[in-house]
Amino acid sequence: MRRRHVRGVARRTRGGALVAVTALLAVAACGSSSGKTKASGDGEATGSTAASAPPGGSSGKTITVGVIADVTGLAASSSKTALQGIKAGVIYAKRQGYTIKYVVADTATNPATALSAAQKLVTRDHVSVVLVHSAILFAATNYLTAHGVAVIGPGEDGPEWATAKNMFSVYGVVHPNKVGDGFDKFLKAQGVTNFGAIGYSISPTSSQAAKSDAESAKSQGIKVGYLNAKFPFGSTDVQPEVLAMKAAGVNGFTATTDPNTAFALVTGMRQAGVDVKVAEFATGYGGDLAQAGPGAIKAGQNVYFSLEYEPVEVNDAATRQFEADLKAAGVTGKPTYAQYNGYVSVGLLVRALKATGGDDTSSAIISALSKVHDWDALGLFGGRTLDLNDRVNGLGGAGNCIWITKLEGEDFKLVPGADPICGKELKGVTVSAS
Repeated sequence: MRRRHVRGVARRTRGGALVAVTALLAVAACGSSSGKTKASGDGEATGSTAASAPPGGSSGKTITVGVIADVTGLAASSSKTALQGIKAGVIYAKRQGYTIKYVVADTATNPATALSAAQKLVTRDHVSVVLVHSAILFAATNYLTAHGVAVIGPGEDGPEWATAKNMFSVYGVVHPNKVGDGFDKFLKAQGVTNFGAIGYSISPTSSQAAKSDAESAKSQGIKVGYLNAKFPFGSTDVQPEVLAMKAAGVNGFTATTDPNTAFALVTGMRQAGVDVKVAEFATGYGGDLAQAGPGAIKAGQNVYFSLEYEPVEVNDAATRQFEADLKAAGVTGKPTYAQYNGYVSVGLLVRALKATGGDDTSSAIISALSKVHDWDALGLFGGRTLDLNDRVNGLGGAGNCIWITKLEGEDFKLVPGADPICGKELKGVTVSAS
């Protein structure tokens, strides 16, 4: 469900899996509505940090926020680590003089549970701000908007991030029907002449992403030998697609799918003897690869992975601080995409608190965030900024830029010329979800 930018979609699905989950679980709306919540101290899913306030801080006031995340269920593998990122963000907030306590509500990747979780956070825990990382937040957004709750997180579950003025996406509003040209400049630089793209039929975002990537490739004069925007969700039966791409002469491809499908495709292409110059995925960088299963490292060799934040391999002040805060939070290994989002979500909340003088009411936070036009994700946009409130023009990410890394052994290597690579919208070119 994570979206992509620059390529053709404003932050294409980071695996279409999470967005696909929204369609798969629509029938679950009448299921469990228990909406589990945990207060700080109930386990790794929660946390709080206290600190004395330096000048300009919150003078010791404890600020309680809600967290809605897919801690369990189908989307958990790509969402639950956001809690670790939030925990690291709380450490960042401590240095800024803000004591943050958070209460976690698990959606269980179930729309009904997501709604009841939001209701409990508002009515029982009385939070005025909710940090989110969920593929199915759409089930709760009308409620949160109606109650004027400030919502901060990655805008990856639906179009409400562009329309609801209480919701602020940490990497900007994305429009999956738009097409950009950045990623496919990378394809051309790597010698790709015949391109293939695969997306899930059940996920409009995944489907649009595949189509968008194809349109973007065409803009660089690259032949689109294969496009399948209607692949069955979650399937690893990729033999027909592999044979079709081989027959079409494809020498570079991307899959806007979950890791299982993506790695099955690259393995199949290799077994078929295809000389693939580029196999690139929007999911799998860093700690996410470890979660993809024991065979992922082998399957991921020489595969390219993209990220709209600086990879820690950049090794600048911002990434070093991020890693230090993760370590202080007890997190080891490479960061995950969800950890990035959790961390910068807290950073954005702190940005608002500095503007309000520590006033954490919904109206104050929303008013402060509505004035942010130079958000830098705590430096993790590589010195670039985005207008948090541009809900019309964005493709996603600051400057529509992505960083691309290549897995070699167990290390992610920065790719020269794509560290980052930035693009622009192709005016007049759009794609549909159908």
